[in-house]
Amino acid sequence: MARVKGALNTRKKHNKVLKLAKGFRGGESKLYKTANQAVMRSMQNAYIGRKRRKRDFRRLWITRISAAAKMNGMNYSTFMNGLTKAGIKLNRKALSEIAIADPAAFTKLTEAAKAAL
Repeated sequence: MARVKGALNTRKKHNKVLKLAKGFRGGESKLYKTANQAVMRSMQNAYIGRKRRKRDFRRLWITRISAAAKMNGMNYSTFMNGLTKAGIKLNRKALSEIAIADPAAFTKLTEAAKAAL
């Protein structure tokens, strides 16, 4: 039986990692070992970033809703509590979009929340 050498598979693996490391500085884009470490780190950060982005957007929406509610004489928590009691089911993303695009509609929502309390 013929001897199988792993050069082709190793080269493919190395090229795959080096392709992912394109744009990195110095040896991180040229040398396999350092490139592999950098790619693994960047993949971890990308994974963490996908989770963090959801958190960041939620914080942004809450800040926007809070600011709009304060302009209508309510704070965020009483506004959200009033909406829940009024039976209005809108998520924070939609509420923040309404607050930006249509302040009159947001004022009506605030009045509905006040009436429900």
